[in-house]
Amino acid sequence: MVREIMEEGLLTSRYQLPPNETKPTSNGADGDGLTDNLNMPSQPAASSLTLVLVFCTFVAVCGSFSYGCSLGYSSPAETGIMEDLDLSLAEYSVFGSIITIGGMVGAILSGKIADLIGRKRAMWFSDVLCTVGWLAIAFAKNALWLDIGRLLIGLGVSIFCYVVPVYIAEIAPKSYRGSFASSNQLMTSSGFAIMFFVGTFISWRTLTMIGAIPCVVQIIGLFFIPESPRWLAKCGREKEFEASLKRLRGENSDISEEAAEIRDYIATLEQQTEASFLELFQRRYANALIVGVGLMLLQQLGGNSAVVYYTSRIFKESGISGSLGLQVLAVLQVPAATIGLLLMDRSGRRPLLLVSASGLCFSYFLQGLAFCFKELPNLKALTPPLALSSTLIAATAFTIGLGGIPWIIMSEIFPINVKAQAGSLVTLVNWSTAWIMTYSFNFMMDWSLAGTFFFFSGISGLTVLFVAKLVPETKERTLEEIQASITHFM
Repeated sequence: MVREIMEEGLLTSRYQLPPNETKPTSNGADGDGLTDNLNMPSQPAASSLTLVLVFCTFVAVCGSFSYGCSLGYSSPAETGIMEDLDLSLAEYSVFGSIITIGGMVGAILSGKIADLIGRKRAMWFSDVLCTVGWLAIAFAKNALWLDIGRLLIGLGVSIFCYVVPVYIAEIAPKSYRGSFASSNQLMTSSGFAIMFFVGTFISWRTLTMIGAIPCVVQIIGLFFIPESPRWLAKCGREKEFEASLKRLRGENSDISEEAAEIRDYIATLEQQTEASFLELFQRRYANALIVGVGLMLLQQLGGNSAVVYYTSRIFKESGISGSLGLQVLAVLQVPAATIGLLLMDRSGRRPLLLVSASGLCFSYFLQGLAFCFKELPNLKALTPPLALSSTLIAATAFTIGLGGIPWIIMSEIFPINVKAQAGSLVTLVNWSTAWIMTYSFNFMMDWSLAGTFFFFSGISGLTVLFVAKLVPETKERTLEEIQASITHFM
């Protein structure tokens, strides 16, 4: 216990005021009380928004686009694959869900890979896995090659899920970090939307080749962007660290204050022993773990992955044309993600999460009512419009908040000395829960159509309470501020 307190003090003592002094309360965006008692090194008044920063973010979120393509592929491709390769429903169910198995394996490795070889090389590694996976599906002649390809894609995109938001969080200035990190969800939604929309017009093999395009674009783009300056600082590569930060902030910018803050924080962390996986569960990391793991768990228990993978079945059960429903849903995704991006650094993470979870709670309750009405002759006609409306509301609510913000918060709250272990853990929780939900969804639907969505509505209600009570606001704070202050939150 004494050792824990002493090590915790290394992180927090240099940021605290003397006991008899108080810090003036800010009336600006930073004055929400999360770090009012912390005296953090200030950032330069003018945050640097450069073309290099924009380009780096674009290249990174090509991985998010690939992830979105993998999410949206199985639903529009279902009929074509089953007919062309003569697959049974059970064989196609394995194909649809095996991506989550690959995701679980990739989740275990993601943090360590990004820590050992760097953020850029981790993205390269993911691109290779995903490209090979898409090609295996495109040229598959039987279920085995389909499954191998889908498994490889799961491995690749699970690494993207960790490394893309971490890279963006580590390169972006605090005043733009939320908006830039939200582009992760925007591109995920864009990939998902393109697959849903285009997949109703073209063959499943051609659709597979579209999924490989963002991987190729990212492989090329990674040659022209710098490595994360915080990762370089952690590795002691001083010249590369300064060059990377200078390139990101602009050649004429003064990076001395930001560089000194990063160096000081890294030096403080290095005074501790290298954290092992078991040390992640010590008291000083408890708050961050509860928030990170809790958000990932609730995100998937709310049923999003299952609903995405089996959207066609939901529409058919509701009496809606599968192709029409997919097209309408696809059109809605990008505007919803754009709204989330624009609001991220204005409203903050917590308000968007609360709105998102509340919207999901309401929409899934409506979906459950729609299936209840299906069993009542006098109200049966209400099922299709109510089911379509609730699906669109749920998709919008998820996209603006719970779809991307848990990954943003995960990239912000964990100190760099445990980020690999913590990132692997929360990513594993996300993918393993996704597998449970996608595997059990068809059984839940056979048990009760209405009951399935009432269950999801209840989980979304719990998410509202979890966010309101436990999740801190992180907008417009440096990563070092967030990580030092979360120890004192709750």
